[in-house]
Parts: sequence; structure tokens; C-alpha cells
Amino acid sequence: MQISSIDLNELEDLHPTTRYAIEIVEGIRPSCKRERQACERHLRDLERQETDDFPFVFDESRADRIFDWFEHCCRHVRGPFSGQLIELQPFQMFDLGCIFGWVDRNNGRRRFKKCFNMRARGNVKSTEMSGLALYGMCGDCVYPPGQPELRRYEDSPEVECAAVDKGQAKRVWGDAQEMGKKSPDILKRLVIKKTYIEHAKRGGWLRPLSKDTKNKDSGAPCMVIIDEYHAHPSSEIHDVLYSGFGKREQSLMMIITTAGKDSQNGPCKKEYDHLCKMLDGDKPMNESYFVMIRELDKEDDPHDETTWVKANPILQEDNEYSRILRNQIRAEHDEAFDSGDPDKIREFLIKRCDRWQADSENKYMSGIMDKWKALGITRQDFLELVKSKNTWVGLDLAKTTDLTADGNVFLLEDGRFAITAHGFMPEETATKHEHTDRVPYRDWAKDGWCTLTEGAVTDYKYIKAHIKKMEDEQQWKVEEICFDNYNATHFVQELESDGYEMVNIPQVMKHLSAPTKFLRELVLQEKIVHDGSPLLTWCISNAVEISDTNGNIKLSKKHKDDSQRIDLVAAVINALSRAMIADYQRSIFEKRGPRSL
Repeated sequence: MQISSIDLNELEDLHPTTRYAIEIVEGIRPSCKRERQACERHLRDLERQETDDFPFVFDESRADRIFDWFEHCCRHVRGPFSGQLIELQPFQMFDLGCIFGWVDRNNGRRRFKKCFNMRARGNVKSTEMSGLALYGMCGDCVYPPGQPELRRYEDSPEVECAAVDKGQAKRVWGDAQEMGKKSPDILKRLVIKKTYIEHAKRGGWLRPLSKDTKNKDSGAPCMVIIDEYHAHPSSEIHDVLYSGFGKREQSLMMIITTAGKDSQNGPCKKEYDHLCKMLDGDKPMNESYFVMIRELDKEDDPHDETTWVKANPILQEDNEYSRILRNQIRAEHDEAFDSGDPDKIREFLIKRCDRWQADSENKYMSGIMDKWKALGITRQDFLELVKSKNTWVGLDLAKTTDLTADGNVFLLEDGRFAITAHGFMPEETATKHEHTDRVPYRDWAKDGWCTLTEGAVTDYKYIKAHIKKMEDEQQWKVEEICFDNYNATHFVQELESDGYEMVNIPQVMKHLSAPTKFLRELVLQEKIVHDGSPLLTWCISNAVEISDTNGNIKLSKKHKDDSQRIDLVAAVINALSRAMIADYQRSIFEKRGPRSL
């Protein structure tokens, strides 16, 4: 299917999932950046389905199956439609269609193993999750694409409704219980009692689970629903349940949440940040992870009612429920902002606009990461550009069990700066750090962006070897090596004995502010070129700036124990602190000209 050639007049003939995606991408429906990215992903995947490097196909019959389940078997359990069969809204048909419609072309197993779905309060999250929990018990099956007659079900289905506390966990479970009781079709398949739900023939269970549950190891879940993940203080429940995957044909974890408060570096905000970077292309795309984030964009005015639909997709439709919801959002907006109460305003922004609040984050390259990426060239072109040139080397010598780095800054004849950086990590800790940092260090090492050193700690001899290698292979001439004195005394003495000019760069704001600001100015002015290192780009995207009362800034991670590392950009800034002085001296010399004798 050539989506790019579809006439908008033909939309009605398309599957609801694909039709919705086109309507979002074409601007027919209002949406935020993240929702557009999810829809663009679906359309891209349709173009490349059943190719050698993408073994998945969108099976409309599998998407239709989940639609039919909701609209023929599931009934509302509260609100103005209580007792009526559920009529899925277009946004739900997109989400559910993607999650259940994309399958492996060879065996029909579901493509997506995890789903992160974030939208504002009041957009039928709990109702949707209850219906999905029942589907996991009754209707979930596997069959080769387009061959529903070959469907097969798993015995002893296990569906977990997980939440931060017992009461919240029982909310989805209790709604599923009531939904099942109201449906004759579901009731004849399940045994629904006051304290348990099981399949009448295949056994298994549908149960609530929380941090208070003594035995959280379910063993082999078919489906896991994690409700309001923003409220979880740790990823314990997520990790325990996800570790049970691999024992079923197509286990699925559904994470459903609104935004929250980011004051404790919780697992949900970490997941959100990671997935945003994945959608932006700063991290590799995980083909088995479906992501849908609906929120007000950063530039949106929360007082503008037309923006509310971005976080509240149910407002796209003109029906009784959407009108009730809009009136409620309007009432909460007026009450919050008229009162001037910061807590009420924060609550409105979190629950109705789906914006994270109480976040100390102040991204260093906020709004200009795309510009940074556009300034990259191929590594081969970069090496040709800086061959035989003078360079300032910056070092960031972190804990020897973590990422360390050297960075290089070059002054080009046309007034631009060229920069590159290289990372170092102990081989024995790389696997652990791939899990905690959620980036592919091993793949980056194979591609030459970093070096995995022998053992469990980084021997600085690898950094020295890398500096000398670039001197030999590229004829770089090292002007100065700029270092942070922390953990560096012996290594600095060693480099000095090799004849290098060593310069200590104090890691305090008054020394780091100028080069930190200068690097950003170079990006804005497009006076920088880099080699496209994904590791350096990742570090830059992680960097948060902190400031003092005098307007000085320096870079930091969001939290001291955070896994969102900034080491490579820190090394570059150390080198830039000296290179920019040389650039200033060069510009003065060019203006004055050589002195006459």
C-alpha cells in the first residue's frame, strides 16, 4: 500500500486505524507532536511491511477482532452510558488497532510486547483497560495473518491488573468484574466471583496486584495492565511482571497513565523521557514498543480551549460525553487560575493538560536539538575536514566504572568550530549500563563511537592510546589537554611526561559558564560542525543547565545518580573553554593585522 499516494477523498475506504493516522498527519484532526509521531510511524511501517528488514504486517482482521470485542461484548459500567455497549472512538481504534493489528508475518504473533499510553484524566482509560483485561482472559489468540480459522488460545490465561496500591489495582479489576457481569457473552466464558475471576474452561486468573501483594511473581502473564504508572515510586512491579515474559506466545504489557510530578525521579517520567527520545530519533526505535503520548505541546497556552483536545482526544468527537468533559475541564480551569493556588494550577496542568510538573529540568539544548542534528556530517567527511589540524582535547574522567570521555575541538579557516568526542566504558559493566541507561553501548562500540575497555574499570591508558591514535592516523596536533582535576592527578602527570600541555579547568560556574553558553550560540548561529556521533548527541540531549543568581550556567544531569549521562559534552566544553580563547585571539589578530616592526 502506497500511503503517500492516497487521495484524501478515499479516506472512508481505509481501515479505521490507518484513516485516523492520515487524518492526524494531514492536520484534519488536531494533535500534539507526540501523537503525530506515533501516526507517522504507523504510516511508515505500512510502507515497509513484509520487507526483509521489517518482518511485520498489519493484519486488519486482528485489529477488527479487538474492535468487535469492545463493541459487541463490553458495556460501560458508570457514567451517562452505563449499561450500553461501548462504541470505540476513532483515537481508540488507532491505538488498539496498532497494538493488536501489527503481527509477525511468519507466525501471526503480536508485534508489540509493551505499550505506553499517556492521556489526560477523563478519557476512558479505566474503561478501556477493563475491556482489555477481559479480552486477555477470553478472546486473545494467535493465528497466521489473514487466517482466523487457524486461531489458537493459550491455556490458563494470566491477566494482571497492577497499580501502586491495592485500591487502585482493584479499580480496573472491579470495573472488569462489573463489565463481565453485564455481558451475557462474557459471563458464559468466565467464572466471576466476589474475590476472583477465572476462565470457565481454560482456568487461569484475572487478578489485582499492587506493592502490597505478598507474592508479585505471577510466573507467566499473558497480559499485564499497569495503571497510573506516574504514581509508582519505583519500577518494581513493572520489572517483576516483565521478567515473566517469554513463557507465552505473545505477552503484552499495557502501561496507562497521565502525567505526574517529577520531583522524585520516578520510573514513569524516566520512561516518558526515554520514549520521547526514541520518537525524536535520539535513541534507536524499539520495534516491539508501541508509544502514544497525548499532551499539550510546550508552546501551547493552557488557557486556550482549542488546545485541550491534544491531551483529551475524546474532545475530538461531538457527543454527550465530550460535552460533559469539556464543561468539567473548563470549570476546573477557571477554579484553578481564578484562585491563584499553585497546587490547583499544577493539578490542572497535570491531569487535564497532561503536562509534567514540579520538574527542575531545564534542558540545555531545549528546542534546538533538531538544529544540532542538522549540523552533523558523515564521519568520513568530518575526518577529511579536520585532517592535520590543531586540536584542543577535553577530558571528562568520571568514575572508572562509568562512562568517561575525551572530546576534540578544532578551529576551521571559515570561522566555524568542528567538534567530536569519544566514550570509554568497562566491558564488564557495559551490559548493566545498557539496561540502566537504555542505550546500545555495544553497538556504538562496534561502530567506533566508543571503546569498551577490558575488565570492570576503565584504565585511562585507553584514553591516552586514543589520543595518540588520532595524532598518528589523522595527524592531529594537540594544542592543549583540558581536564577536570577530579580523579586525574596521576593521569595528568603521565600525560605531562609525554610532553602534552595540560590545563586544569575548574568545574565551577564562573569558569564553565562562558564555554557552555558559547557552544549553544555556535549551534544557533550554525557555526559548528560535528561527525554525527549518536553517543555525543545522546549526552547533549540529556544535559540540563543549572544557574546562579549572576546568570552563570553549567551543565548537570537531572539527578546525581541519574543514568542520563552527559560525559561527552562535558569533555567538549572543557576543550572549548580554551579553544574559544584562541579563536578570540585569532579574531583580534585578523582585525589589527600583524604589527609592523
